[in-house]
Amino acid sequence: MMSEREALLRRLSSAKFAAWELHMYLDTHPGDAMAAAKYEEYSMKAKKMTADYESEFGPLTIGGPAGNVEWLSNPWPWENEKEEAN
Repeated sequence: MMSEREALLRRLSSAKFAAWELHMYLDTHPGDAMAAAKYEEYSMKAKKMTADYESEFGPLTIGGPAGNVEWLSNPWPWENEKEEAN
């Protein structure tokens, strides 16, 4: 069974994929108003889902929400290795 986090990531990935495909289509068909409207729709959906995900589960990328530095207080990968070696 898929967790809420995985389901949101899957929907986000789908919206970003659709927006990217429409973006590439619009490179060769700039006058297609319907495609431009769909591009805006999927771009806005992806932006909202990204904000929803990041508010619930933390940043997706290094450029995530400013001020969210929780990851800084967690052990770094090499710190975990030192503990296991002792």
